[in-house]
Amino acid sequence: MTMLLEEIVQSVELWLKLIKKPQPYVDPNLDPVLLVPGIAGSILNAVDDENGTEERVWVRILGADYKFRTKLWSRFDPSTGKTVSLDPKARIVVPEGRYGLEAIDALDPDMVIGQECVYYFHDMIVEFTKWGFQEGKTLFGFGYDFRQSNRLQETLDRLAEKLEAVYNAAGGKKINIITHSMGGLLVKCFMCLHTDVFEKYVKNWIAIAAPFQGAPGYITSTFLNGMSFVDGWEQNFFISKWSMHQLLIECPSVYELMACLDFHWEHIPLLEMWRERLDGDGNSQIILESYPLAESVEIFKEALSSNTVNYNGEDLPLPFNMEILKWANETRKIISHAKVPPQVKFYNIYGINLETPHSVCYGNEETPVTDLRQLRYFQPKYVCVDGDGTVPAESAKADGLNAAARVGVPGEHRGILCEHHVFRILKCWLKADHDPFYNPLNDYVILPTAFEMEKHKDKGLEVTSLKEEWEIISQDQDHDHDDKVAADERPMVSSISLSDVGAEACATVTVHPQNEGKQHVELNALSVSVDA
Repeated sequence: MTMLLEEIVQSVELWLKLIKKPQPYVDPNLDPVLLVPGIAGSILNAVDDENGTEERVWVRILGADYKFRTKLWSRFDPSTGKTVSLDPKARIVVPEGRYGLEAIDALDPDMVIGQECVYYFHDMIVEFTKWGFQEGKTLFGFGYDFRQSNRLQETLDRLAEKLEAVYNAAGGKKINIITHSMGGLLVKCFMCLHTDVFEKYVKNWIAIAAPFQGAPGYITSTFLNGMSFVDGWEQNFFISKWSMHQLLIECPSVYELMACLDFHWEHIPLLEMWRERLDGDGNSQIILESYPLAESVEIFKEALSSNTVNYNGEDLPLPFNMEILKWANETRKIISHAKVPPQVKFYNIYGINLETPHSVCYGNEETPVTDLRQLRYFQPKYVCVDGDGTVPAESAKADGLNAAARVGVPGEHRGILCEHHVFRILKCWLKADHDPFYNPLNDYVILPTAFEMEKHKDKGLEVTSLKEEWEIISQDQDHDHDDKVAADERPMVSSISLSDVGAEACATVTVHPQNEGKQHVELNALSVSVDA
């Protein structure tokens, strides 16, 4: 009997746990959000049209480089503007699971060790879910083949269909689009070419770390040396830099990230090289040559003139592609004319406080460049500016649009998608938090705690006194600062006085540092005026 009672109790406890399992918080009043990634930010699958099998080719660990070279290496077709896989049987598709979020969440969902290096929108998706967003109701993703041009009609058509589907799934609510990096160029191009659709379905567009005027240093070194999707030791598990290099040379999207020629840069991006030259007397000199944006193309052409890849035993030439450059220039021209529809609000978040490649230099006085075709083997050195490590802040800020707000946030290009400062800003703009005192521009909250004002007249004098107190809360303050030290810090006192004919005013502001990033502020002001 005792054993039966124990089993009954255990069954009841299990049942209670199941029925009391907390359900995720859902806020039915939220407007839908569509997340759009940047370059290399979507899972890509290859479908074999002969047998119908489908496998992930980006991103993966096991057999990554081999699958990447056989399924994703491609050639540009100038007649269609599309880059097509060298494997005629491979059709590249983007998985649509979880309402488009599967493709942009963790880019290698099978990876266990070091998974954070392939997280893309993962942290943001988790955060949005906590705020009450629900997958398939108010939270969606749009992955795409990032090899392609940002104005490829096939991609733009898919985006139009996605906007309509999200709008309908959300019960006719207009959409908040949040883009990262090159996704901002895709949406800006769509907004320009399909203004009516954009205005019909979109409420707000928030661009994060968008290279609106290009990413000069990053793209220059990409053309000549390739790029790694992840940094540090993890890159050994992914695609080799060389394999990525051969792909990107045939990608219109990369050409569309080149620095804009007609943008008025504070400092013009340069491609520089130390080279050996003979002077008028036949003496050898090592000099530093500098090439501005337009002239850099000639360097790319010569440096990549003999570039080839071996595919199925055949050597295929992969030079710098002038047909793609022509296509990309037309894309940038279209994007430059984009305007935000009157009913849509645009917001811009850009990364700051990191050294970001701007100009690129090859060789040095001891080891000058003697053959441009050897540039790919030189380690580039950068002249850096402020930005997110990939996109200069100057480029990201210059959206050319009527913006409701632009906010610089310290953060790395991809890591900015995990920044709590960014989350707080988004929470405010998406109205997922109804805190009327939050200031997203400066990232602090001001809470009024006391207010007192007195005014009286006596014998021609009018005296007004004001006392006010606030709590200022900033989560970016140094949390490692010892609590006791913060509590013992002396208050900061400032005063100001003003005078005019027949009137004087003075004020004292006292700031009391507290713990946990808080400051208590007291204002005492007094004004005296004489009747004329």
